[in-house]
Amino acid sequence: MIETSFTRKVVVERSGDCATNNVLPSVRRQRRVRMVMLVLLLSIAGIATYGFRRPILRAAGWMLLVNDPIEPADVIVVTVEADGAGVLEAADLVHSGVAARVAVFGESPDTVEREFIRRGIPYDDTAARSVHQLKLLGLDTIGLVPTYVVGSEDEGPALAEWCDHYKLRSVVVVSTSDHSRRLHRVLHRSMKGHLTRVTIRYSRYSVFDPDRWWQSHVGIRTEVAELEKLLRDVVRHPIS
Repeated sequence: MIETSFTRKVVVERSGDCATNNVLPSVRRQRRVRMVMLVLLLSIAGIATYGFRRPILRAAGWMLLVNDPIEPADVIVVTVEADGAGVLEAADLVHSGVAARVAVFGESPDTVEREFIRRGIPYDDTAARSVHQLKLLGLDTIGLVPTYVVGSEDEGPALAEWCDHYKLRSVVVVSTSDHSRRLHRVLHRSMKGHLTRVTIRYSRYSVFDPDRWWQSHVGIRTEVAELEKLLRDVVRHPIS
């Protein structure tokens, strides 16, 4: 009996070992299949994300831009931040017959300019440089919006007052591309109740490229800074 029981026990244990040995490879195969499926799903998700990445970034870039339909106007005004890009765009608009006159915003003198003036040395700020460049580009009739401005919030009221003073019916305001939508909102608020029709035109010579802004440090900084300002303006003025 003892030998028989022992023999049966050994047979049962060996049978259990065989069953376990058969199960382990099956479990391992299932784990491998799951791992391969997980890697495959992650790869597909990565490819899909990369495929949508470029359209999303482009949409974020174009969110900053706005261009109104261009019609003949009394004058073209170049904003302070537009600088050389705005000068070139304004000259092209004049040569294409949109308007015969151009005006630039005056700037509040900074510490450097005041020191040059104190020493009796002429100092060309952005406005003076823009006027000089416009003349070199063949423009003769160039004016100055005399109110000193610091930023977009100053440009709106200054432009409204200047337009009222000269009884202007229509004005084309030239800006940089990245600044155009926020400026459009600012001027739309400022010109409410005034008779002047204002059209926003961003310069085609602007450095900011909405289709590739994420490919350079300058473009990233511009996108982040302007998008933050635009969102802040939307929060402060939901209806604009």
